Formats: sequence, C-alpha cells, structure tokens
Amino acid sequence: MPGWREFEITTRVTLEEAPGAAQLWLPLAQTAGGYQAATALRWQSSGASTVVRDDRYGAEILKTTWEPAAAGPKTIEVVQRVAACDRQGATTGMPMTVAERGFWRQATESVPTDGIVRDTALRVIGDRTAPREKLRALYDWVVDNTSRDPEVPGCGFGDVRSMLESGNLSGKCADINGLMTGLARAAGFAARDVYGIRVAPSTQFRTLGASGDISKAQHCRTEVFLEEEGWLPLDPADVRKVVLEHRLPLDGAEVRALRERLFGGWEMNWVGYNSAMDIELPGAGAGRKPNFAFLMYPCAFTAAGQPDCLRPDQFRYEINAREISA
Repeated sequence: MPGWREFEITTRVTLEEAPGAAQLWLPLAQTAGGYQAATALRWQSSGASTVVRDDRYGAEILKTTWEPAAAGPKTIEVVQRVAACDRQGATTGMPMTVAERGFWRQATESVPTDGIVRDTALRVIGDRTAPREKLRALYDWVVDNTSRDPEVPGCGFGDVRSMLESGNLSGKCADINGLMTGLARAAGFAARDVYGIRVAPSTQFRTLGASGDISKAQHCRTEVFLEEEGWLPLDPADVRKVVLEHRLPLDGAEVRALRERLFGGWEMNWVGYNSAMDIELPGAGAGRKPNFAFLMYPCAFTAAGQPDCLRPDQFRYEINAREISA
C-alpha cells in the first residue's frame, strides 16, 4: 500500500549458562490503529514455544519453556515481519465504549491518578475547557519541565508519583512519556504508553532512529484519546532526547518544529509491541515479574534467577532489523 513500509525483526536468545528449567518471554509486534500490521511470525527453538496473551491487556507474547532435563544451550530465533505507515493526526475508528474509556483512565501501580499526579494535572490545565487545549497544556508542560538523563538504566522506570514527589523530572522515555500518560489520565483522558523498538533510520534526527543491531533501541511512546477524533500520538520524550543529544536549545527553530510534529505525529521507523503497564507474565508463577513494569525487553527466568535484560553481554540476546524492499 502507498506510504507503507515493511520491516523484518530477528531476535536471537541464548541461555547458555543456565542448567535446569528456564522460561523466556519475548514481546511481539502488535497490529494496531490502522498504522501498523504484524504480517508474519516464525521461530526455531530448542524449547517448547507458543504465543500467549497476558490476561489484562491482551498483549501478544512468545513464551518458551525448557524442562529441567533439557540438554545443551537453550536457544531461540524469532523472525517477525511488520508493516507500518507514518502517523499524523488522530487515528479514527470505532467510538470508544464506556468500558474501554474506564480501562484506559484507571490508575495502575506505576501510574497513579490521585494525589500529586492529579493536583499537578489540574494545576497545569488551569481554566482550560477544550480537550485538545487541555492536552496541549499537559504536553507542553512535560516538554518544558522534564529532561533526559542518559545515566538512567534502559528506558527508565516510569514511576510517575516518585518523579513528581522528588521534583526530579529527568529520565528516559518510560519516565517522560509515562509522566505524560499519568497526567493525561489524572485529567480524565483515556491514555496509554505504547512500548516498542526503533527499527530504521529517522528522516528527522539521527538519534531518533536505529537499524541493523537494535538490541538497545527500545523506545516507548504515548497515545491519548480525544473524543470525536480518536487516539492522538504524542512523544515528548523524543523532544528532550533531541535537545540533549544534538545540543540544541529548547526554543530553537528545529526543536520547536519537532515539538509540533510530535504532538499528533509518529514517524513509523518504530514498531509498537503493547501497552501493558505493570504486566503479569502469563504462566510465570507467583512473584515473578519483569525487571521493569513493562515488557519491552526479553525476559527470562532460570534456576539461577532472572538475568539482567539490560546486559546482552550476560543475558545473550540480539535483536536485528532490516527494511524489506517492495
């Protein structure tokens, strides 16, 4: 289709130094919103693999299990194909039901909507009444008051309440865009993070793209539902990323233009996995959760515990992406 691009994402995982039973969960690309379609999936594994969904969000995950007697390295290779087109403006579709609206407005463990989160949202909105104006005020406040901290592990933790209570609004995408989502929910909007990974170079700024080895290119974004319009894409975190990594002033022409594009637009050199906050891994057993409150990285449990998903040199995985020519 005109304007669409197709990508192939290959994930390879090896749990070599892990005798005994093991389990692995890999997030899979979603089909969503008329802008992204998962077109094919295949895998080869030395264990037993199956596609599962988490009970709360329905996020698709490839779960692999190795039994205690399994001999040799525990390996899997997964190949996904995904088609996507750039987003500009809200994604229209079926009207949101009352149940859906309530679901995407509710508080979660990492994204509360009361106390300081609600107080901050209402203070920022002030006397504005139009939904788009209220949302724009929240977006501009997040862009103006946050900063990117390159020392934060991975994509950050997304602990909205702690950020506001400490006054430390620095972090990475899960922090900054998580704050955007939390404030929007506290203001009465249906909102969600979308966790994914960059898969191709950017036409906007070099640091907003990745290709080839994308093992460390995870990135989350935000969507907020506007009545009569649909899901509006946002990404204040990438504004702050460009300010830091390109050493550009926040009030400079290039950043101002990017700020406008990312209020209602996503460049789809990125693939979204899911919107599962505080996810419970299907079949993991009591007390077993990912290192983070979301599933944006491979997650494994072995007899020795949970390998660190941020250390591909220790937890051996590699994710590669390439664009498929028409």
